[in-house]
Amino acid sequence: MPDLSPLYGLLAQLLPFDCLQARFMQQALAGLLLLAPMTAAMGILVVNFRMSFFADAISHSAFAGVALGLLLALDPDWTMPAFGLLVGLGIMLMQRTSSLSSDTVIGVFFSAMVAFGLAIVSRDRSLARDLQRFLYGDILTISDGQILALMGLFAVLMTFQACCYNQLLYIGLNPTLARAHRVRVAVLQYLFAGLLALIVMFAVQAVGVLLVTALLIVPAAAARNFARSAGAMFWWTVGISVSSAVAGLLLSAQDWARTATGATIILVACGWFALSMAAAFRRRERLI
Repeated sequence: MPDLSPLYGLLAQLLPFDCLQARFMQQALAGLLLLAPMTAAMGILVVNFRMSFFADAISHSAFAGVALGLLLALDPDWTMPAFGLLVGLGIMLMQRTSSLSSDTVIGVFFSAMVAFGLAIVSRDRSLARDLQRFLYGDILTISDGQILALMGLFAVLMTFQACCYNQLLYIGLNPTLARAHRVRVAVLQYLFAGLLALIVMFAVQAVGVLLVTALLIVPAAAARNFARSAGAMFWWTVGISVSSAVAGLLLSAQDWARTATGATIILVACGWFALSMAAAFRRRERLI
């Protein structure tokens, strides 16, 4: 495995805070700097595609993935994303082949995955203690292996976004018209669902099942209030997501705070959203 110590040392030099001198804090910062831009980029499409419920269903499948890994004596950090990927592709397949509405399909998968996870946990009560860190999230426990996996996922996602971003926006506006213009709608939808599932699973480790949807939605919602074009919205979302992640990590480590890192990140993002609403309200007043 490559030695990531030079990367951690660089981060500590760029942000010379006392709390970032610990190795686990440097690892957490590296993980967040990789994860935040990915959740930002996918969050824009989640908002445009109206897929927040889809992301929520994927995040709750984490219970089943973790419980299955623990039950089979496998590493839950890897069974969880693998299971989430299967669920995401399954939802997309059912949406495309069934006459049921998207919300109904997602609701069925959501209920099945939560029930499956709870059924496994009910067989062995000791598993419940291991599931708590995935319920609330703990980015401070991220490992070098997970950071390397995030690096690979980051490269794949940014390549996908660079090649297909405009086509994905087109599909979000009108999939039928996109198909008429020879956009490969089915392929892009499956790729999007698979990548989103993987990113959600990694985000669960950072902020927990309860807050992972907020990590996708809140920065994009705030950016929509600030931006006046699709390109500006992308960069606003990335800026808000990254700044919220870094600020949330630093604030949660302060002696006067000592709050959960994931919750603090979301609170900072919600602060950005409040500022964006004030800016949008002021802009509306000027137009009137």
